[in-house]
Amino acid sequence: MPPPLPRDGTGCRTAARCPVVSAVVAQFLPVNQSVLPSVLPASVPFVELPGGVPMPYAERGEGELLLFVHGSLCDYRYWQPQLAGLSKQYRCVAVSLTHYWPAADAARRLPFSWRRHADELASFVEGLWAGPAHVIGHSRGGAVAFQFARRHPQWVRSLTLADPGGPAQTDARAAAPLSEAQNALRARAVQLVESGDVEAGLELFVDSVSRPGSWKRSTQAFQTMAIANAHTLGPQIRDPLPAYTRDDAAAIRCPVLLVDGELSPQVFHRTVAALAQWLPDVRRETVTGASHGMNLAKPAAFNQIVDQFVRRVRG
Repeated sequence: MPPPLPRDGTGCRTAARCPVVSAVVAQFLPVNQSVLPSVLPASVPFVELPGGVPMPYAERGEGELLLFVHGSLCDYRYWQPQLAGLSKQYRCVAVSLTHYWPAADAARRLPFSWRRHADELASFVEGLWAGPAHVIGHSRGGAVAFQFARRHPQWVRSLTLADPGGPAQTDARAAAPLSEAQNALRARAVQLVESGDVEAGLELFVDSVSRPGSWKRSTQAFQTMAIANAHTLGPQIRDPLPAYTRDDAAAIRCPVLLVDGELSPQVFHRTVAALAQWLPDVRRETVTGASHGMNLAKPAAFNQIVDQFVRRVRG
């Protein structure tokens, strides 16, 4: 493993931000520095992934690493209430996965893939030289975090899955695909976004994964974030998440916390219930009075659940 890099004012540990040691890092991470200045503001910290693609992040606090992984239409801004509330006890790092704001253009030639995102998280934690991490994933980010823990267990100390996306493969029957109505709805949402009626498409999609009226009730900050990432909706729909299986869940050896929103759609409750039966070391909590966006609607309750779980893992 290469020696730790000095921090600059942003807290970044990458060659692009630490030119004095760039020759050292070049031995370990292929660097294409010419792509970076044009796609990422200089004030945004990032870890450079193999191939020269930046993974931006936001960071607050010191201590054990909590790594936050966003879901559909989001980026590292989604976790602001968690960085604000949990950074008193932990080093909180929220990433923007490749293809998402603020460095979407850097990955435009790369495939959009849950598998790739899971592997890139491993490269990120390795590049940060701060792991293993307590990983917290929401929705699609929960599925990515699960696959990260399955494929790269050495970088994951514990795993928190909040309304994880994707179906569960039960013993009784094959994982249920989306219904014709759900497929038609998502296809319509993508069509609206890609034809330029972005907000109508986002409203259709967001309401379908939370509750009717959720888009209109969401904050301006959330809507701004979703609009900035609307271009990912089509690629995401064309890259369906894999089913959770009993065997895959049994292979997750780290402690796992499952969190669902009391008012979340039943598809998330079914997935959480299946994983609660299959995972070897698991706890389950429900955020009362919240739907799919539980960490935004009830941040104090969500943060307390995460904090208590991490404290138990630390012993």
